[in-house]
Amino acid sequence: MTQVSGGGAAGQELPPAAVDEDVFLAERRTWTPLKIAIWTTIALLGGLGWVMLALVRGETVNAIWFVFAAVSTYLIAYRFYSTYIERKLLKPDDRRATPAEYAENGQDFVPTDRRVLYGHHFAAIAGAGPLVGPVLAAQMGYLPGTIWIIVGVIVAGAVQDYLVLFFSMRRGGRSLGQMAREELGRVGGTAALVATLSIMIILIAVLTLVVVNALGESPWGVFSVALTIPIALFMGVYLRFLRPGKVSEVSWIGFAMLIAAIVAGGWVAETEWGQALFTLDRVTIAWGIIIYGFVAAVLPVWLLLAPRDYLSTFMKIGTIVLLAVAIIVVRPELAAPAFSEFAGRDDGPVVAGSLFPFLFVTIACGALSGFHALISSGTTPKLVEKERQTRFIGYGGMLMESFVAIMALVAALSIDRGLYFAMNVPASLTEGTVEGAAAFVNSLGLMNVNVTPDQLASTAALVGEESIVSRTGGAPTLAVGLANIMQQFIGGPSMMSFWYHFAIMFEALFILTAVDAGTRVARFMLQDAIGTVVPRFKDTSWRVGAWICTALMVGGWGAILVMGVTDPLGGINTLFPLFGIANQLLAAIALAVCLALVARRGQVRYLWIIGVPLAFAAVVTITASMFKIFSPKPAIGYWAQHFAFREAIAAGETSFGNAATPEAMAAVVRNTFIQGSLSILFVTLAIIVIVTAVLSAWRSIAIGGRPELEDPPVPSQIYAPSGLIASPAEKELEKRWTEAVGDRVRAGH
Repeated sequence: MTQVSGGGAAGQELPPAAVDEDVFLAERRTWTPLKIAIWTTIALLGGLGWVMLALVRGETVNAIWFVFAAVSTYLIAYRFYSTYIERKLLKPDDRRATPAEYAENGQDFVPTDRRVLYGHHFAAIAGAGPLVGPVLAAQMGYLPGTIWIIVGVIVAGAVQDYLVLFFSMRRGGRSLGQMAREELGRVGGTAALVATLSIMIILIAVLTLVVVNALGESPWGVFSVALTIPIALFMGVYLRFLRPGKVSEVSWIGFAMLIAAIVAGGWVAETEWGQALFTLDRVTIAWGIIIYGFVAAVLPVWLLLAPRDYLSTFMKIGTIVLLAVAIIVVRPELAAPAFSEFAGRDDGPVVAGSLFPFLFVTIACGALSGFHALISSGTTPKLVEKERQTRFIGYGGMLMESFVAIMALVAALSIDRGLYFAMNVPASLTEGTVEGAAAFVNSLGLMNVNVTPDQLASTAALVGEESIVSRTGGAPTLAVGLANIMQQFIGGPSMMSFWYHFAIMFEALFILTAVDAGTRVARFMLQDAIGTVVPRFKDTSWRVGAWICTALMVGGWGAILVMGVTDPLGGINTLFPLFGIANQLLAAIALAVCLALVARRGQVRYLWIIGVPLAFAAVVTITASMFKIFSPKPAIGYWAQHFAFREAIAAGETSFGNAATPEAMAAVVRNTFIQGSLSILFVTLAIIVIVTAVLSAWRSIAIGGRPELEDPPVPSQIYAPSGLIASPAEKELEKRWTEAVGDRVRAGH
């Protein structure tokens, strides 16, 4: 980005702040023979990939078709559908200054290079969801999940992220809750705020539970992940004091230190003192992360959160691209069926519930995520240089997360099906032993599945773990799948343990970044809410207020985390459906707010762009909520489970179902009460917000639109290209700016 920081010569006329609209559109519409050939090839590859996945079904399917189908579809959707939304619905204007320019303060509002901001945004939105959800949904076969991950992100997830980012930017970087209060009034706004805060508690708790389950009784994993904290602190000090602005340099140093941490973890795990110090049970790890979450949320952003973003972005995108390349080279054959035995049933051992609606809420973030709306209306809109960049960052960033979900699905499907179920069913069903796991999996009657205790023990030894039985949460399964593919690409079987723990590190960075950022965002939201009663709390720099609100939010998700860790039924297996439903309800809330905002503009003709994903998300999530609240089957309904265990306790039973002790039975009663109550709260608040948004939209449509609540337009005095690669006209204008004012860039570059 070129800017006027001190300007050129006095009175010098600056070049335009944007490429002329007609020139910009003419470039986009020009079809050269080379461009036609490229897009024809992309379309043919994508079509071939879909045909091989959906129609040509043998006993196995090659993983390469997932890559071709996904990447080709993403490229076509980005080029054509997101452009349609930009041109018809949003109409960005790069001559108009963004909040990062007109409200720049060097802290929260800073014009940031679009490439750097894309990395920051992706690091913040990409948590455990795209890694865990597809792994759990693999129980139903590969085709339903693949279709929803790819099609869902195009019409729903990326649309939500793009619209929320754009509308927040036009409103000075306001949060989703603030926009809801302005647009929906007191009732809808209050419901949106309460829903957002309460849902955030569940989201962060389940994200953290995934890390706990991955690191439990794993000294190698605990040591390596623990080292990421001092590495991040070192990077923060390095960037702040030693080499300011050297992002690439410190990223390479951090990456080298991460690899060293993984290698050292293997050495430490083989020592007696390493086993003694770092073999921790899940409850201990949970308390450690709770303490970490509080400290990370109150420390200065530059010291821990920002460098962890650098680390995680580097690791996230790099690992996913490396995995995609490995799949193309290795071309592993997947033995999983397109539709499994559990696709038409509701008694799946990993996630209970039928394909509709539970496939969609289980996959969650890989296709549609309400959590993203908090980031898209939180930090990112305060950093965007130019309005057109919201398409690249919002829509494009979500496409990358969807690709992460596809790679996670492929990795999970690449391992033996018997091993998949042995790893993902709770210990209450496998007794936590290889013998118990083998007996349970074989009792499922799956076609061509016959797992043995020796197979489970040898797999654990191969990846350097004591056991891989009932390592629920999806992260260990993804790690085994990734290690299995990567060892065929680099290193052979002797590298399995390295690649497994590399994957665990990769996943932990994914998730802890979301815990860091999520807790901080939740703290800001809580301060804003309390600030309406006690104005001092609105000052986010007030340390006492920051500490109080951080403690409240950490206490909330920490309590749910401990509940999940100690749940006799397997915390992730019972909590992840609630996580998925809550996340999708938050997405429905975000889309509902966007519907009201577009209706206010009077753009009735294009309301379907929001209305279609909103209707689908509302139907899916409300239906799923009704199942969890009213289903008479204890495996599905929280209240059915709650009353079944209560009656067993009243009858004097000392064990019931998967709970082997009276204490475990009491824990189930307590946990299901909390989960059932939260289900009722979430769906009630979401329905209130959706109804008030639809009514607001109807009022706007009836009078042909209402006055905008956007910030007044301010002429821009800076210039930057709109996408990842500048067009010829953008390059020419950039050259003119450089000649006029010099190549002066901000610290965000």
